[in-house]
Amino acid sequence: MAPRFSFYLKLLQAALACFAFVVSLSAQTSPPAPDPSTYQPITGKQRLKWYVKGTVGPASLATGIFSAGIGTANNNPNEYGPHWEGFGKRYGIRLTGVATSNAIEGGLGALWGEDPRYFRTHDATFKQRIGNIMKMTFVAPCPNGHLAPAYARLIAIPGSNFLSNSWRVDSAANSERAAIRTLYGFLGRMGGNAFKEFWPDIRQHVFRKKQ
Repeated sequence: MAPRFSFYLKLLQAALACFAFVVSLSAQTSPPAPDPSTYQPITGKQRLKWYVKGTVGPASLATGIFSAGIGTANNNPNEYGPHWEGFGKRYGIRLTGVATSNAIEGGLGALWGEDPRYFRTHDATFKQRIGNIMKMTFVAPCPNGHLAPAYARLIAIPGSNFLSNSWRVDSAANSERAAIRTLYGFLGRMGGNAFKEFWPDIRQHVFRKKQ
């Protein structure tokens, strides 16, 4: 079996295993997030706010600093070099990728009313909250508030990563690297969901202690 084909086969197997795990956890997530009985469809203004915050908001910019820092320390890709100029290039290329992905997800989703926002759980157990974090990585609310596969996101994350091959340096502009970036993209979305799920509770607990 060719090494590249073997790589893609393993990636597909990992994705299917992850999806099966998400489905099993999602069945345990109760109550639903969002609640269809009280859900209000996303407006154009809210969609724009989601795009701006998701692209240049504090969490996104901080993640970019961490990602560019790791890449610079490892000199990966090596065309940029292990210096401040290389850090800036890595930061910029990551930002263009995020902007492209969010633009595709927000734009396509607007055509059929897919809501890209994350909705926290209420009165749920820790296990159910973890299930919601994972589930909301792959699904999104429809205009009626019910959840469905997040088609715009499932197109946007791999689409933007393969599209970015056209402006990346040679060592990073290939299908294998794009597939790896796609996997990291979904893991990053899952990490962002975890932050949105738990950070309000952590912040409230910390501030309450200081008072």
